[in-house]
Amino acid sequence: MASNTIGQVIRCKAAVAWEAGKPLVIEEVEVAPPQAMEVRLKILFTSLCHTDVYFWEAKGQTPLFPRIFGHEAGGIVESVGEGVTDLKPGDHVLPVFTGECKECRHCKSEESNMCDLLRINTDRGVMLNDGKSRFSINGQPIYHFVGTSTFSEYTVVHVGCVAKINPAAPLDKVCVLSCGISTGLGATLNVAKPAKGSTVAIFGLGAVGLAAAEGARIAGASRIIGVDLNSKRFNEAKKFGVTEFVNPKDHDKPVQEVIAEMTNGGVDRSVECTGSINAMIAAYECVHDGWGVAVLVGVPNKDDAFKTHPVNVLNERTLKGTFFGNYKPRSDLPLVVEKYMNKELELEKFVTHEVPFSEINKAFEIMLRGDGLRCVIRMDA
Repeated sequence: MASNTIGQVIRCKAAVAWEAGKPLVIEEVEVAPPQAMEVRLKILFTSLCHTDVYFWEAKGQTPLFPRIFGHEAGGIVESVGEGVTDLKPGDHVLPVFTGECKECRHCKSEESNMCDLLRINTDRGVMLNDGKSRFSINGQPIYHFVGTSTFSEYTVVHVGCVAKINPAAPLDKVCVLSCGISTGLGATLNVAKPAKGSTVAIFGLGAVGLAAAEGARIAGASRIIGVDLNSKRFNEAKKFGVTEFVNPKDHDKPVQEVIAEMTNGGVDRSVECTGSINAMIAAYECVHDGWGVAVLVGVPNKDDAFKTHPVNVLNERTLKGTFFGNYKPRSDLPLVVEKYMNKELELEKFVTHEVPFSEINKAFEIMLRGDGLRCVIRMDA
């Protein structure tokens, strides 16, 4: 990395969302140097996640514009702020929308990854240190998004939200581990924990659900049943280890009953990746009594209520939830990257499109069409 930018304001290109639902505009922005416990990153690759689209559309949340979106990315440390000791310029990293301060009760617990200081905050558009943005155009502040804002050639991130990874790992592939793929993978491997030879049902066959299926494949599940309302997704899902498919619309009974009949009383594990409250209930009610575990990943609507008969709990079915696949970003993501490097985890099949940064709006069009899984954006093109 060139050291002549350290301590200086950097002028670079960023894709700015000026208002909800309108195409992003490539602008020249000023990126301030990192302050205490912050790092400035040169982003080389970023990908588009549905969460970016959801907040860009501003449906159901407090709109905050102008803003730089983006939170799945890979890059290199350009400079570090005061107090940063475990990162240095030139390190290869993944910025993450949630963090690990290593000091709070959650970070010190082996069971939690929900850091008190750095847990995702979608409403905050400024840095924790001083409540200000590091981005500006002609003196006008441009808001951050979930502490990452990777749709910019340079960005400033809290050190606790940066995972240092193997420099040999290809950033155009491992960048997708910053959010959705790790969420689905960890939901299966870290939370559902299916035994070898077990049966697993995956609700929702988008990128997160297919990552959950990939986790079941890695764990050695004997049957992986994919459940989705879109039958076009079934063929693609075979690449991720899915062995059987159920479209709830094809049946005149609840899908949990269909799955129970297919599996002699229910699956050993289920992972729900849709956000649909009906899918959540079905995922819980389709696991076997005595030992079945259902894991909820999808984010429901704020007015939803989970309803099931208490006898399902008494019959020893377990319901769990997960946030970012129970991975601690700084401690665990480097190990997930190594799974890819050791060829245990296949990431290439998640990347279905690539576009240059100048055509970032194409990535939004692809996502809105529901075409493919992940679109990787090459920042230097």
